[in-house]
Amino acid sequence: MKQGELKVFLNEKVIQYNNPKFIDTDPIQVPHNFSKKEDIEISAFLTASIAWGNRKLIINNAHKLINLLDNAPYDFVLNHTENDLDGFSNFVHRTFNYADLTYFLKALQNIYKNHGGLETVFANYAEKDSLQMAIHQFKKVFFEIEHLPRTAKHVSDPLKGSAAKRINMFLRWMVRDDTAGVDFGIWKSIKPSQLSCPLDVHSGNVARKLGLLTRKQNDAKALQELDTNLRKLDPVDPVKYDFALFGLGVFEKF
Repeated sequence: MKQGELKVFLNEKVIQYNNPKFIDTDPIQVPHNFSKKEDIEISAFLTASIAWGNRKLIINNAHKLINLLDNAPYDFVLNHTENDLDGFSNFVHRTFNYADLTYFLKALQNIYKNHGGLETVFANYAEKDSLQMAIHQFKKVFFEIEHLPRTAKHVSDPLKGSAAKRINMFLRWMVRDDTAGVDFGIWKSIKPSQLSCPLDVHSGNVARKLGLLTRKQNDAKALQELDTNLRKLDPVDPVKYDFALFGLGVFEKF
């Protein structure tokens, strides 16, 4: 396809998938249970952090996780004590376990009490056309308090070659105001033009078939290539095409 034809095709797919029906099959449904900014972003961050593997299992475990927080994520993060974590010992999602979850809650507490919250940390390090350095710096802040080495693997670092799919997905949720009611658009200090596509096996395979990506690995270099090509199609909101690429891959087996 020529670029003009590709843009028309993908724009049609964005309209098809970037609508409320998408929520019912996606982990984004979990933060949609909340209306307060901090509850949305904390539940979204925790959900995105376990978003790998079977989608039904991701959604089920994310709901279980939020139930453990008494369905009040922000209040729990700010005010929990060690005793409040006693009931968390059986929580596990693949390699993400009780030790990881309890650290994540402590790290989030540190971020909200000492760094102005999640949005502030990312915004402080955002570059004009990228959030990849911001993700790298966020990881430093997130792990600045004492932690088990094993837990660090659950937050990706683009500067170490990762496509950071889960954090880029979380950032899409927070930053894009799609007017369709899927992404939240509650972070006003970051622009959609700074976002990167959540690159995974589905979006990567479709992007290659459409000529948007030539690199075989789904890593940081591939993400940069995909970002460059998506910005040619829409420099203001390039990550809207995540809906098209993911939808084509997952729902249409493109």
